[in-house]
Amino acid sequence: MSILASEGGPILVTGGTGQLATSLVTLGGPRIHCVGRPGFDFDKPETLAATLEAVKPVAVVNAAAWTAVDLAEKEPEAAARANTSGPAELARLCAQQNIPLIHVSTDYVYSGDKGTPYVETDAVSPDTVYGSTKAEGEKQALAANPKTLIFRTSWVYSAHGKNFVRTMLNAGAKNPALKVVGDQKGNPTSSDDLARAILSVLAILEKDGWKDDFAGIYHVCGTGETTWHGLAVEALKDAADHGQAMPTVTAIRTEDWPTPAKRPADSRMDNSKLTRVFGITMPAWEESVKKVVNQIFAQTPSA
Repeated sequence: MSILASEGGPILVTGGTGQLATSLVTLGGPRIHCVGRPGFDFDKPETLAATLEAVKPVAVVNAAAWTAVDLAEKEPEAAARANTSGPAELARLCAQQNIPLIHVSTDYVYSGDKGTPYVETDAVSPDTVYGSTKAEGEKQALAANPKTLIFRTSWVYSAHGKNFVRTMLNAGAKNPALKVVGDQKGNPTSSDDLARAILSVLAILEKDGWKDDFAGIYHVCGTGETTWHGLAVEALKDAADHGQAMPTVTAIRTEDWPTPAKRPADSRMDNSKLTRVFGITMPAWEESVKKVVNQIFAQTPSA
């Protein structure tokens, strides 16, 4: 049963077949109207107004983004259209129609050198084109529409699509030994958990109406912290419960796995504001990883 009431107008979700959009469609019920390219395309601003006119949503969730972190370093203008100017135009159009907008952002807006979990009032200091375009997109969306909520999330994975957990399970099934970066800290987030939080907030907005102090930035990520190595080990242990051989997983340093875009060393985020304002507590990341691994194996035909 969906968190959303069955009656009410459509909720427009952008992002096509992405992880979060898929989770929102699956969990949100028939009111979710999901759109993606080519019908809705930030590279073609005219499609935004046309989509809003066709769907006539009561709220919009922008789950569309340029998320190819390394490729953004080579194609900054394309990343900026997807992460900055596109969301800004969407926010402006929503404001014209008095529509609340939930815009999904990222932990990459932070440099990762604070040393303790970030809170929403901490200054952003992105080190990548991806993080910079997302940070500017947040700023412009908030300026364009007073009914904007920014949900910063991190390390998103799911039972569908391309993500770290699925990659590790596939690699672990084929290799007896793996090497995974162990000196970057963060909060793994299940796309289903993120979707449930978004749907819960939408339900609150429908029930109680918009309040001006709702507007602003929120951290919405898995509770607890780990490293990429820790996440890999947890997922592979869960896979071992399904009979998959457990590989040896060795922690390596960031410099041993060079990438074009710098990753934040410590992008842990504090979810307290989400709980304080909306009463939503995100699940522990370990519990959610187990659920997703169970879903993945449920999808896999037995030999």
